[in-house]
Amino acid sequence: VFVITADDIRRSGATSLPEARRLAPNLEVAQVSASGYAISARGFNGGGGQSPNKLLVLIDGRSTYTPFFSGVFWDVQNVMLEDVERIEVVSGPGGTLWGVNAVNGVINVITRSAMDTHGGLVAAQTGSLGNEVAARKGGETEGGINYGLYAKYLDRDNTSTPNGTAKDDAWHLSQAGFRTDWTGGIDSFTVQGNVYSGDEGQPIPGILVTGAAIPLGSISLAGANLTAQWSRAFGDGSTFMLQSYYDRTQRTVRPQFAETLDIFDIQALHSLPRMGAHMVSYGANIRRSFDRVRNSIFVAFLPASIDQGWESLFVQDEIRLRENLALTLGARVESNDYTGNEFLPTARLAWKFSPDHLLWTAVSRTVRAPSRVDGDTFVPGNPPFLLGGGPQVRSEVANVVEIGYRGQPTRRLSWSATLFHAEYDHLHTQDYTPAGPAVVEFGNGMEGRAGGIETWGTFQVSPTWRLSAGLTGLTQDRQIKPGVVDTGNFVLTDGVDPKLMWRIRSSFDLPNQSELDVTLRHVGALSNPYIAAYTTLDFRYGWKPVRDLELALLGQNLLGPAHAEFAIPSSPAARSEFERSLALKATWTF
Repeated sequence: VFVITADDIRRSGATSLPEARRLAPNLEVAQVSASGYAISARGFNGGGGQSPNKLLVLIDGRSTYTPFFSGVFWDVQNVMLEDVERIEVVSGPGGTLWGVNAVNGVINVITRSAMDTHGGLVAAQTGSLGNEVAARKGGETEGGINYGLYAKYLDRDNTSTPNGTAKDDAWHLSQAGFRTDWTGGIDSFTVQGNVYSGDEGQPIPGILVTGAAIPLGSISLAGANLTAQWSRAFGDGSTFMLQSYYDRTQRTVRPQFAETLDIFDIQALHSLPRMGAHMVSYGANIRRSFDRVRNSIFVAFLPASIDQGWESLFVQDEIRLRENLALTLGARVESNDYTGNEFLPTARLAWKFSPDHLLWTAVSRTVRAPSRVDGDTFVPGNPPFLLGGGPQVRSEVANVVEIGYRGQPTRRLSWSATLFHAEYDHLHTQDYTPAGPAVVEFGNGMEGRAGGIETWGTFQVSPTWRLSAGLTGLTQDRQIKPGVVDTGNFVLTDGVDPKLMWRIRSSFDLPNQSELDVTLRHVGALSNPYIAAYTTLDFRYGWKPVRDLELALLGQNLLGPAHAEFAIPSSPAARSEFERSLALKATWTF
């Protein structure tokens, strides 16, 4: 686990959740457009035009992973960064604890309790990429209920293609929300919610590069969510948590489709007190979705209206074999409407061979369950179809082995390293079906493997100077199974992940209430399509002229010329390139 703290986020100068996640060395974060990001762990970062679909993302326990395409719409995950307590980035499988789709990693965003956001805050930023303003007010009622209310608005400018043409991908989003927290004896309660509305441009890549862009019209975004959580801490050390949420998303992608998706989710977790060498936790989850799609002549999702359900049970036992040796065994059984029951076991062994050093190893099985895009996509929107869905689609399976070290070799140095190897089967393909009702169908005709290293550390040079660094190395290999004709060339998806990434960050506390943070980061080349490797520099200089006012100068991509970070294989010349940018930010608390 790599933890991004609230202070890390503030000192990074990040203006969005994806930008804040660049701080995690165990994530690949590639910007695609003004609002779009391809974010993944351990590979599979959206090759073949597919969105990354093996990384689970949670915000305060609410899954943002949409069953529409098995991924995350990053353009609407726009929490107020000033209220984020921490971001936990878990590398590797998390199926036992979080269920299917936690294949290569889990991102858990945890916001601050309303108890910690009393008073007021206004943050405003302006720069070469756009403008943003946010405000929050919090307090406590006479009945002891802590509350926080916030609102924010962002405006991002168009990006540009390599030939200097402005892309029609500007992004505008308004959002407001609240959080309440209160405690009563051994019980704690939280209720929180958000509403948002916005739009973003939608360029036509093939026309755009000719210099004669014809706009499609904007993509309309809207949604709301409400989460409630009750937890109880018993006197014997056991805990119980019950959480439910409702999430509505509305997205209109002209002229292709419009979707309204409603999700209801309830989950329970009970952790028992330690019984001798054993500490057992168990839980259950039920989810229902109601998806309504308005199709077009270009593409259809059939049936257009569908109700789906997921149910799961899990149990985990942490067994203390010796004082310094622990074995964790766990398993989850989860059902879905496409493939039935899926079994997600894991076993982890941890050996603390000295007070400041830990060795661990793990073996896990996890899956990515099919989505509507996998099983229900038809092209064109009316028969006869060229693409006839995925009637036989299966879950993608990953079997993973990991070994790692975590420790503090000296008082000022901490270090973590993990080696991993994953075997994948039933990976997504687009298969030629000459005897079928359509020319091609989605299938699972590919297998592969991936391996590599993730390592990071922090060195406190002095009380006012800290250095941190991280490196990720990745190798991948995928093959089409005999007898499969993959017309989508999904075997080339191992070319969308860099083989090497590293970053070095320096954080200074300077005199006169000022700070300087500098990050040097390198991302290796991509081969499908080719994106050159780049090394760039980001910085933040912050100064507090008075106690309640903080001013910051932010800079991004300061080394070298403009660079691309990602491109869709079908339109590489229309990729966005990102130049040097500067911004000013002011934060006032009262």
